Amino acid sequence: MTTRDLSGHAAWRRRVLVLSFIESFATILLERAIYFYSHERLGYSRAQNLGLALVFGLTYAVGAALSHGFARRLGDRRALCATLIALLLLHVAMTAAPGGVLLPIGFAAVGFFEGAKWPVVESYVGAGLEPGQQLGAVGRFNVSWAFAVPLALAASGPLIASGEPAVLFLSAALANVLALLLCATLPEAAPHLESTHPALLGAAESARYGALLVASRWTMLSSYALMFLLAPLLPEVFQRLGRPVAEATLWASSMDAVRVLTFASLAVLSGWRGRIAPLLLGALGMPVGFALIVSGQSLASVILGEVVFGVFIGITYHLALYYALVVKNAAVDAGGGHEGLIGLGLAIGPAVGLLGDYLAGEGSSQLAFILLAAAPLVFSAMFASLRWLARARALGRVNAGLS
Repeated sequence: MTTRDLSGHAAWRRRVLVLSFIESFATILLERAIYFYSHERLGYSRAQNLGLALVFGLTYAVGAALSHGFARRLGDRRALCATLIALLLLHVAMTAAPGGVLLPIGFAAVGFFEGAKWPVVESYVGAGLEPGQQLGAVGRFNVSWAFAVPLALAASGPLIASGEPAVLFLSAALANVLALLLCATLPEAAPHLESTHPALLGAAESARYGALLVASRWTMLSSYALMFLLAPLLPEVFQRLGRPVAEATLWASSMDAVRVLTFASLAVLSGWRGRIAPLLLGALGMPVGFALIVSGQSLASVILGEVVFGVFIGITYHLALYYALVVKNAAVDAGGGHEGLIGLGLAIGPAVGLLGDYLAGEGSSQLAFILLAAAPLVFSAMFASLRWLARARALGRVNAGLS
């Protein structure tokens, strides 16, 4: 597909980016900020927050796994609008009853529809683009949704600290209304390249990119497990440092601000495509940032950890999405696999935290046990990623020998 072929798509592609920003803002108000809300307003313990995160991750993974079939039956636009309507109704219900038994039930349902929503959005992002054009598309999309994350986290603190706690859920509902208006203007189906299009990857290159995709997904699984092991723990980290909730959510957004800068850099620089080094650095550097955050005894050390962690989770996510869209021709199934692994990470991280809490009991070394429980996950994912990177390197040598 040529640049001129894409000119007619420019308007709705811009609307997809705006929709991504709006829905990311709404997502983060619950997906990340709800733990500050439940800790501050409802008195949730660490174990209760970890349980909340575990259920959310499981339902998110199920929603992502079902997204492809859902979109195939309803069509892309109808499927996307249906998930937005469901999220709107859930957020309204949680506004009416911002606590009690409805909070975990509503949050679990939100997880399902969030998991079903994003693969369809990602399909629109990469639809009809050649592999080279995917570079810019993925970059713009990642900056769009990621830019909303630190803004939503920073805004959530004052919302939680206000006298009207339900305003957190009401804000998400209002964002859903705006996104629905945009969804109604999108094409009925995301247009994809024909399977015989000459710009699609050849068999040899597809095999190498496939190996890089698997490697990036293993590292991304680990990154989201660590990120959502971290999310329920951050309120305690900043409480230990004596930071009030309105300030804590602002500092917690540091890693997300760094991730935006990382996405923007990768969108401009294309030298990483097909290379092993960025994924290798991500697999090795990400656990270092995580350890700095959870063990930090000062605000400076925690922020340093957030910077390191933010850079490497940004690299890992960006490359995983790019390789998925290129290898699978931007099908909803590409985003479904991508978001399904994110959902598993969302569930595995809190499960690790709960295991660490259980092993520690009521002792003073609970954090040490949580880190100990996380170690097998980190090293298993790192080993699997390195194995697939080695395979990608071998395939690259074979391809070079044949050329």
